[in-house]
Amino acid sequence: MRPYILKESNWKSLKTHRFDLAVLPWGATEAHNYHLPYGTDVYEADEIGAEAGRKAWEMGANLTILPTIPFGVNTGQSDIYLDINMNPSTQFYILKDVLEVLNRQGIKKFLILNSHGGNDFKTMLRELGLQFPEMLLLTCSWFQALDKSEFFEEGGDHADELETSLILHFRPDLVLPLDQAGDGTEKKAKIKALQEKWAWAERKWSQVTADTGIGNPKKASAEKGARYFNAVTDKIAQFMKDVCDADIGSLYH
Repeated sequence: MRPYILKESNWKSLKTHRFDLAVLPWGATEAHNYHLPYGTDVYEADEIGAEAGRKAWEMGANLTILPTIPFGVNTGQSDIYLDINMNPSTQFYILKDVLEVLNRQGIKKFLILNSHGGNDFKTMLRELGLQFPEMLLLTCSWFQALDKSEFFEEGGDHADELETSLILHFRPDLVLPLDQAGDGTEKKAKIKALQEKWAWAERKWSQVTADTGIGNPKKASAEKGARYFNAVTDKIAQFMKDVCDADIGSLYH
């Protein structure tokens, strides 16, 4: 039993113990090219959350990692078979219910560990912050924590070299041989402002990619995945420890 993992904890230990921080990993269920499982984002959230939680706990952080939410925003993938969409409005009410429990029971620090590019919790936390003014509400996306180019040769953001390397590291049994993967070629927007990324429109997934991947996975390896996994969980663990140590009434200097 890992005391920082809520789903492994029991009432004997939690009857009297009180945490400072609750972390909610949030993934998605969607196609990841031909070679990776639909649960890629969930496995990443589980593994990165648990390992960062372990490292933070061993540094003295008093935190609990909540069970991962397995469904994310997939509104641009409505025609991709069994990509399970959860609308942002649904996510909002899930967050509200979770925060009501945490706030009532005295856990005033809350972090979403996001594992899916389609999820965007900032506007939700702005609104929920008005309803729970005594709480510190945070969100981070693990895939934005480091410069990927220091670890991987190919770019991309979905079933790419990064994600393929991670799954090869901790669930190689779920990865098909890479010669069966598509090359993850992404069609670029014709509108200049969208190309320059100062304007935004949701990508229509089946128009952007033929294999549901974005980024070539063919150079992925378990060794690259292990190196990235260790580095990203180090960084997130330190963030979790810093949040646990922070005084909500004195966050700025």
